Amino acid sequence: MTVQRSYDAVIVGGGHNGLVAAAYLARAGRSVLVLERLPDTGGAAVSTRPFPGVDARLSRYSYLVSLLPRKIVRDLGLRFAVARRTVSSYTPAERRGRATGLLVGGAGTRESFAALTGSDAEYAAWQRFYAMTGRVAERVFPTLTEPLPAREELRARVADDDAWRTLFEEPVGVAIEEHFDDDLVRGVVLTDALIGTFADAHDPSLVQNRCFLYHVIGGGTGEWNVPVGGMGALTGALADAARSAGADLRTGHEAVRIRTDGRAAEVAFRTSDAEGTVAARHVLVGASPHALAALLGDPAPPPVEGAQLKVNMLLKRLPRLKDRGVDPRDAFAGTFHVSEGYTRLATAYREAATGRLPSAPPSEIYCHSLSDPSILGPDLAARGFQTLTLFGLHTPARLFTSGNDAARAALLAATVAELDAHLDEPLADCLATDADGRPCIEARTPLDLERDLRLPGGHIFHGDLAWPYATDATGRWGVETAHANVLLCGAGAVRGGGVSGIPGHNAAMAVLGR
Repeated sequence: MTVQRSYDAVIVGGGHNGLVAAAYLARAGRSVLVLERLPDTGGAAVSTRPFPGVDARLSRYSYLVSLLPRKIVRDLGLRFAVARRTVSSYTPAERRGRATGLLVGGAGTRESFAALTGSDAEYAAWQRFYAMTGRVAERVFPTLTEPLPAREELRARVADDDAWRTLFEEPVGVAIEEHFDDDLVRGVVLTDALIGTFADAHDPSLVQNRCFLYHVIGGGTGEWNVPVGGMGALTGALADAARSAGADLRTGHEAVRIRTDGRAAEVAFRTSDAEGTVAARHVLVGASPHALAALLGDPAPPPVEGAQLKVNMLLKRLPRLKDRGVDPRDAFAGTFHVSEGYTRLATAYREAATGRLPSAPPSEIYCHSLSDPSILGPDLAARGFQTLTLFGLHTPARLFTSGNDAARAALLAATVAELDAHLDEPLADCLATDADGRPCIEARTPLDLERDLRLPGGHIFHGDLAWPYATDATGRWGVETAHANVLLCGAGAVRGGGVSGIPGHNAAMAVLGR
């Protein structure tokens, strides 16, 4: 099939942000073409059956939803839902020679804090700290789909000098150490500053603060939910919305060049057997800033580095825990923290910064099928199978450059060993097998993500997250580039990162002159 020669907007990349932009623009009556290199749309927000012969649809890359505004779901009429997790988190520990843990969420949270720490002090500090972040979330999250506020305007909306200092001005480690005494509790709080971000709690760049901020403001509550039907349900609904509004979605079409004079643009593309060009009034790029620069022939931005291990698993059953005081279905219902005490996180960072695999790799685990059994085929669900997603921290791309396969295997083995230390049976005994008899487990390093999805350096946010306020370089919506009719609508835009659709929405608003 051939494409028409001219469109109001050509969108490079059919990930979730590109699809959001396409749907908004098409619904506004603009002619829209989406060029996606891969065989399917969705980018990193997809559901797949990774294990041959096994009917389980896993959110293969991105996996939880918090930052997606309900406004986008309503505006586009998406048939998409999320499921709340019944537990916020569980963190196993050993205290006074016995297995125990911290279970957060539900009626027993206070008792769990007291049993772990010996008093109510940490629970009270927890309540105060997250009441503060909750107030900030209520005030900041609505601004993400508005033109960028000035820094002082955002500070006025926060209207809390202590909260502003804690989140925007001082390393988050300062606040964590001021509020909490227990090492395990401190670590649980810090983890939200480290998802996809390689930094120490006291990094003077405050990159960890920016990561923390986006994790605690999502949805105006900071609550992270499971996408019903898997992440592909969202991008499937977005693709349907864009098509039904008239957008032309072309997979297997790779954009290779953008030329623009600021008023009119031309996008060159190629398929498996042909090449072509298409004219556009606006070009929106859902790929990374590095890909944007390459398409335009502009100088490349500074290199960036991803720092995570992503592991997908299917289990025959949830493993038994050494901590007999908690049901595995509760422990795995939220975020299961492994080796994420405050001191251990600092040690893992120092080791990785010097080029060594962390001796005790920190990670967190999610069992999506407890919240959303629909991702399992009926037979698997009836037999008690469960999915597990593991996200490893402090594993920068530099650790894999001298031998990705060997380093991946070593890191996976060490990560599983850290989990096994808290289990009453080895994880390997619980793994399901695929049609060929192989264990249902797969791992992706930053180098794998760079190869498969073209994430620069394997960075899941396309680069360090930015403060959600205007600077001299941001433009009105945070999606503008040096070229007036070329916009960045991917995760590398200001207020990008995560599964949010916010850059796609904001780029569409910029095109429409809102």
